Amino acid sequence: MAEDVKAHITGVVFQITTKAGDVVATGDPVIVLESMKMEIPVEAPRAGTVREIRVAEGQTVQEGDTVAVLD
Repeated sequence: MAEDVKAHITGVVFQITTKAGDVVATGDPVIVLESMKMEIPVEAPRAGTVREIRVAEGQTVQEGDTVAVLD
């Protein structure tokens, strides 16, 4: 069952640390956001395989935006 990975803050995508097909464990960083000069990882809510990344580095995201999808 697919699950969205959502940004928990508003910020700029600083780094994408995974790609489609990568296997992640609960708590692994999927992307890193930059907000107020701090780097904040957005972590996988559960173990799974990354189905897709929905953002690009440098893109601004809002709190609650889907940044990736896990299978």
